[in-house]
Amino acid sequence: MDLLFTATTIEWRGPAPFVFARVPEEEADAIASIAREATYGWGCIPVAVRIGDTDFSTSLFPRNGGYLVPVKVAVQRAEQVEVGDEIEVELHLEAR
Repeated sequence: MDLLFTATTIEWRGPAPFVFARVPEEEADAIASIAREATYGWGCIPVAVRIGDTDFSTSLFPRNGGYLVPVKVAVQRAEQVEVGDEIEVELHLEAR
């Protein structure tokens, strides 16, 4: 499944890196439809992500009925992403 969306970055004092992009509701619903086949446990789902010119791997965190995309510190630096920025996010996930 490939998804493309725009999100405003937020800070959440959960696990580091503290900067996250919330997956919009429509895309979160699409992810939820395959979550059981894609998760490795605790509702976390491995994904390949592109923000700007930077590709990286991470896992979506389930949060309040949706999902958060962690924006790694290296990506924050490379793409000059800060809390409150609007970013375009490309996600690729596969059901197992």
